[in-house]
Amino acid sequence: MTTNPLQWSEALSLDMPLMDETHQEFVDLLAQVVRAPDDTLLGLWAALIDHTQAHFDREDHWMEATGFAPGNCHASQHNIILQVMREGGKRGLDGDLAIVRQMAHELGLWFPQHAQSMDASLALHLRSAGYDPVTGVISQPQALPATPIHGCGGDTCSPASSVGAQESVANAG
Repeated sequence: MTTNPLQWSEALSLDMPLMDETHQEFVDLLAQVVRAPDDTLLGLWAALIDHTQAHFDREDHWMEATGFAPGNCHASQHNIILQVMREGGKRGLDGDLAIVRQMAHELGLWFPQHAQSMDASLALHLRSAGYDPVTGVISQPQALPATPIHGCGGDTCSPASSVGAQESVANAG
């Protein structure tokens, strides 16, 4: 067992309570995976995958509701991360627990960059449109983009930074 490379801190807070709560849950579940003995590792990994699927589905819905193109880099990164996590789960079931542990470590390195760039841009976009993530109400529809957003929604995201983050987790496999 290794130490968790990721701890929740205010640096990860995006001033969106529902998003922050979900992110803190992700960090907590990841910590459980990192500390898990072999006999509980795969069950906790499966729980992390389930949580991550719901987490990403929610963010993808928010993006869709507020003007992001279906194939934007943020949603694409979600899909790739989940695909890699599921592959790790399959390899874990085949007895390769080391790959699951390596992926957990890599997720701990990847997540802060994702949260502080792509998710921060999404949170800013949602706030600018007055989007309530609980109700789905948009109080400032005039602030929505005239054309779909194809990137991550901010200047801090570029295709190169997105690919680099994806490769970091994928290289664990």
